[in-house]
Order: sequence, then C-alpha cells, then structure tokens
Amino acid sequence: MWKINLSKQTDKFIKKKKIKDDEVLLLINKFINYSKGSDENISVKSMKGKWKGYHRVRIGKVRMILKVDFKEKTIFVDRMDYRGNVYK
Repeated sequence: MWKINLSKQTDKFIKKKKIKDDEVLLLINKFINYSKGSDENISVKSMKGKWKGYHRVRIGKVRMILKVDFKEKTIFVDRMDYRGNVYK
C-alpha cells in the first residue's frame, strides 16, 4: 500500500479549484502503474536541475510535481498548479 503526502501548497490548490480527491488518487495510481511498466495514458517526465529526483505529471494545463520513494512506497506531491506557476 502506498502512502501519499501532499504539501500545503498542493492541498490549498486542490481545495481552491474544487478538485475531487478521487481524481488526484486516480492520477497517482496511473503514475504508479506507469512506473511499473504498464501502458497508461499519462504524460510523465523526470525533472532536471533543482527538481532532480522529482517527476512531472501533466494534466491538461495543470502540472503535478511529485517525488517517489519506491523502497518506502511513499509519494510526496510537492506542487500542483497551472503550467506557468508550478515551476516558480
């Protein structure tokens, strides 16, 4: 079982935009399946520079930046925001 942690900024964005928890969990589950090698319809990139070790998941105009620890089975969603704001 995976443990999912959200940053304060991510939690605030989800509440402000009234995004359902099920939608976020579905996206994270797709990411996990994609990481295991399943063919999922999801846009994922490994980050570079100061975000090294993080992954970016694209959902339309929204980006989710997360860090995965496969040994501990934890996912930390660091940021979730629109494309222009997420990398600041």
